[in-house]
This record gives sequence, structure tokens and C-alpha cells, in this order.
Amino acid sequence: MRALTTALSLALFAGLASYSLPADAKESFSLRNMSNKEISTDDYAGKVVLVNFWATWCAPCQVEMPHIQKLYTDLNDQGFEVLSISVDDSRSASRVKPLIKSKGYTFEVLLDKETEVVSRYNPQKVLPYTFILDGDGEIVYRHTGYNPGDEEHLREEVMKALAAANGAPEAAPSGDEPDAAGE
Repeated sequence: MRALTTALSLALFAGLASYSLPADAKESFSLRNMSNKEISTDDYAGKVVLVNFWATWCAPCQVEMPHIQKLYTDLNDQGFEVLSISVDDSRSASRVKPLIKSKGYTFEVLLDKETEVVSRYNPQKVLPYTFILDGDGEIVYRHTGYNPGDEEHLREEVMKALAAANGAPEAAPSGDEPDAAGE
């Protein structure tokens, strides 16, 4: 029994040693967009940026993307940007531009054909994968996958990041609000 426990512990340790943690704050990256122009996260300094990894073959990604477009349309004038990153490889990348055009998406779409960037932030490459950068380039929120209703929580997180970036004080938790006398 002791030998089995030792063997399992070693296997677990070896597995953890090979597991790489996702990249963290202020690690900028650059990728090419659909027009072959290099775009960097540094280009968005001072803005709240939603970074979303997806693929044309990912059904949950396709369900999530209209919600991201709505968020972008509603909040772009408040300093909010979207970097939508396709992880389609060279064989399926030709489907990205027609899909984006047919759906009328207007946010920036980048191509990570070699999966270099997604590997840094999402080593397991589970899609969709989303994170939010605050105005200082810090990751303030991460989310993996998509289920109906996730878009509401995502909107809340974006609004929180925008409020912080624009210097708005955070709302007092319920029950801690001052009374009419201000006490």
C-alpha cells in the first residue's frame, strides 16, 4: 500500500511539474489581424480590453460571439475594446474572415494560427476562453467556456473594470449604505 501511495504521489507531482500556469499581468502580445496588420495589446493602454479566444469549429464560441459584439457595441465609447483571437490553424483559418463578415462583427479579430498566445494564457486550450485587462494591462477577470447567462456576468465584470479605469468609486455593499443623514 505504501508503494502505491508513493507511486501516486510521484505521478501527481510529475503532472503538476509539467503543468504550466497561465500568463499573468502585463505580458503584452502581438498578433496579426485579418488584414495582416500587427496589433499589440500595448496599443490599447489605458483601455479596458476583453480578450476572447475562439475557433470557427467551436460551437459554444459561436453562441457567445453575438453577446461579445453587443457588449462591444454598447460600451466601446466608454473606453472598452475587444480583441477576438481565432485559434484556427492554417487549414481552417480561411473560414475566419467569411464568418466575421457574415455575422457583422466589428471588433478587432486577430489570428493565432500557431497557438502561441493561447498557449501562454490558456495552456489547456479550452475554448472559449476570455479574460479582461484593466486600463493598466492587468488581468482582472478570467472565464473558461460558455453557458447561457455567462454574458450577464461578463457584462458586470466589464462594467466593474470600466468603473475602476474611469476612477468611479465602487458601490457600497448592500446594508452598508449611508442613511439619510449620511451616517
